[in-house]
Amino acid sequence: MSSSRPMNELLAKKAREELNEDPNTIEESVQLLKEWTNKLPHIRVRTDSRFLLIFLRANKFSVESAKKKIEGYYTMRSAVPELFKNRNVDDPKMQEIFKLGVGLIFPKTNGVDGPRISLIRAGSYDPNKYNIKDVIKAGTFAGDIQLLEDDNITIAGQIEIMDLANVTLGHMLQMDAVFFKKLAAVGETGTPIRHKGLHFINTPPGFDTFFNLFKSFLGDKSKTRLFSHGHNIESLYNYVSKSLLPAEYGGGNSSIPEMIDYWYNKILSYRDYFKEEEEYGIVERYRKDIQKQTEDSLFGVDGTFRKLCID
Repeated sequence: MSSSRPMNELLAKKAREELNEDPNTIEESVQLLKEWTNKLPHIRVRTDSRFLLIFLRANKFSVESAKKKIEGYYTMRSAVPELFKNRNVDDPKMQEIFKLGVGLIFPKTNGVDGPRISLIRAGSYDPNKYNIKDVIKAGTFAGDIQLLEDDNITIAGQIEIMDLANVTLGHMLQMDAVFFKKLAAVGETGTPIRHKGLHFINTPPGFDTFFNLFKSFLGDKSKTRLFSHGHNIESLYNYVSKSLLPAEYGGGNSSIPEMIDYWYNKILSYRDYFKEEEEYGIVERYRKDIQKQTEDSLFGVDGTFRKLCID
């Protein structure tokens, strides 16, 4: 299988100019990563060509930077097992959450070379029935699929809209500082995409405390991509055209039920893929050491990945 897919001229141009992507050298770069992964004693890496291409794009085709990102990706997934282990598309609770449409990925972008836009409806689940960790875990299914299938997100990046309408104290009490740190580390260290912005809308009273806490866990560059619009949704339109929002938000994108139905069926079609995912990651004999190291480092002060001393 070829590492890349045919894509429109504008997106291909963006890949060349912004990511240093050269169709003539993609396969060579992917092969270098494959050879490197075969020498890793502590991580089992998925070596599908299109999977490895994700990391090259995220690092502007620097093979050495892509290696570090792959290490960070699997390190984070080992350190946060509540989000990334035992992901079974047939789990009844996961299927219930899929159907709630807490996280939605819009089919239309701002032009054929625009970033992918997603919406998180944080108040759309019952906190008395579901835990925030299970809700976020359910969201990782579509997130992984998107990385594999969507050139817009791996080339142009992603814009996220966090709608806090209907968020209650029950939702807020499920969040804690340690989990905030984990989410921030997953986003910065363990996710191979270009974050173009996180926009909060319909924020509740007292949101500033949450916003500033979350912001404190991010690097300087990531902080510049956080935006709080309160209830002034018109200010969101400076970053995301109203026409790109779902019909329920007054836009011209697909309706929320249409998106839910599409992604529910898409996730189920990846049943075998997520079974295979259990085979990849940190090798068991190193897992505890890496988890401890990650707690001390990624969730601690310096925020950097420390290499293991492996015999």
